[in-house]
This record gives sequence, structure tokens and C-alpha cells, in this order.
Amino acid sequence: TEAEWEYAARGGNKSKGYIYSGGNDLDAVGWYSDNSGRKSHPVAQKQANELGLYDMSGNVWEWCSDWYGEYSSSPQTDPQGPNSGEDRVLRGGSWVSSTHSSEVASRSRSNPDYRNYNVGFRLVLSQDL
Repeated sequence: TEAEWEYAARGGNKSKGYIYSGGNDLDAVGWYSDNSGRKSHPVAQKQANELGLYDMSGNVWEWCSDWYGEYSSSPQTDPQGPNSGEDRVLRGGSWVSSTHSSEVASRSRSNPDYRNYNVGFRLVLSQDL
């Protein structure tokens, strides 16, 4: 979900409150428009975040399973997105993104049929398994 993605990108319960996933210097933690050479890069060439996760800021936008919608104004634990919609959530920015789009708090969206060279996904496994 989008909430799970953001929790992981922020460093979970080890978070130090960085702007980008793993630090406040995007050059150190991610590939974006100013340092990518206009291409994606293999994972783990930049600094990891507090949970040991790489490339959550920059490199490729990551699909989230949630439909795109506005956040609730009330605090929630592990919020779920809308039940339906036209666009799914994209997070993290990519190698063609600005510094702003690579911030952990930045959100984007796209139709689920959209395919592009700067969009991908991250595989996750539940700890319950």
C-alpha cells in the first residue's frame, strides 16, 4: 500500500526524519535528473535508508496498490486508499525527476495501463509468511 511504502521509505521506526529516503542529500541516496546520466541504474549503488532499503528516492517511480485519492484529515494507522478510481499511486520519483518529486512525501499517479521506462515496482513479502 502507499502507507506501507511511505513507512519503509521514511525508515520505519528508525526514521531520522530525512527529506529523501536515507538522507537529506539526494546525490548520496538516489538517482534523479541531475545525476542519473539520463538512465536508470542497478540497485544499491547509493546509500541505503535506516532500514537498509535502497533507491526509494529516485531511480524509478514505484507503483503502489492503492487507488489515488486525497488523504483523510484525521490521523490513521495504516490507512487504505479509496476502493476504486482511475489512477494508482506512484511514489519515490525517478531518474528523470526533480529533487521535489524524489522527496519521501511526494506523490504522483497514473492509469494502471501506463507503461514507461522510468516506472517500476518493488516486491515485498509479509513477515507473517
